[in-house]
Amino acid sequence: MRGELSIGVGEDEIRAGTADTPSEGAGRPRPLARPRRPAPFRRAVGLVLLLPAIVVVLMLTLALVYSAVTPPSTLMLGRWLTLQPVERQAVPLARMAPSLPLAVLTSEDQRFCLDHGVDFGALRDAVDDEDSPSRGASTIAMQTVKNVFLWPGRSYLRKAIEIPLALALDTLWGKRRMMEIYLNVAEWGDGIYGAQAASRHWFRKDAADLTRGEAALLAAVLPNPILRSAGRPSPGVRRRAAQIQGMMGRTEGLAGCLRR
Repeated sequence: MRGELSIGVGEDEIRAGTADTPSEGAGRPRPLARPRRPAPFRRAVGLVLLLPAIVVVLMLTLALVYSAVTPPSTLMLGRWLTLQPVERQAVPLARMAPSLPLAVLTSEDQRFCLDHGVDFGALRDAVDDEDSPSRGASTIAMQTVKNVFLWPGRSYLRKAIEIPLALALDTLWGKRRMMEIYLNVAEWGDGIYGAQAASRHWFRKDAADLTRGEAALLAAVLPNPILRSAGRPSPGVRRRAAQIQGMMGRTEGLAGCLRR
């Protein structure tokens, strides 16, 4: 009797599907779980994606600060980090002889008051004619951006960063402030930065007391201030300075944005 009862119960369980039999699909291999990337890897990827935004925010913050505070150049920072001497005394544009910004405008960027930080015509010509962007295509705004935020040397990557920054800072700072910063960060010799330090070093006078000839000499050496000297000018530098001084009378009308 007991055997018959147990058999019956077993049959009921089988009919009900509750017996200990392998379930449908139990013999099939389960799909492998997708491995999760470790948290440090995800954080590193997120940081890389966030880095450009951080750089942009940092540059814009510095740009706002530099609208009131005269910045150092990246070359100056490099010298400080390597414990090399730096000569620089920042002075406002009002404490520079008017002939100096005029000479620099005449030599470097005669469309300074007309463009919006970038001379796209000159830039297009430089790209078409040369293997890499040249100094001739750089406006004073672009050179200022390079000196304050970027690195020396010629490359399309630097130009790609330089151009939008120059457009933005030309609007943010305005022409007088742009020229003022440029003349305070420009290199005029080994470790000599800014108009005041250059005037004191080469001519033993303040930037406010520069003559037109001295201003033209300073403008003439800007393309290569390490190999050219304003205090001991070569015949080539003298010729270039004479050309700049001769043109300054004709370019005064193009410098209206520098007047108060």
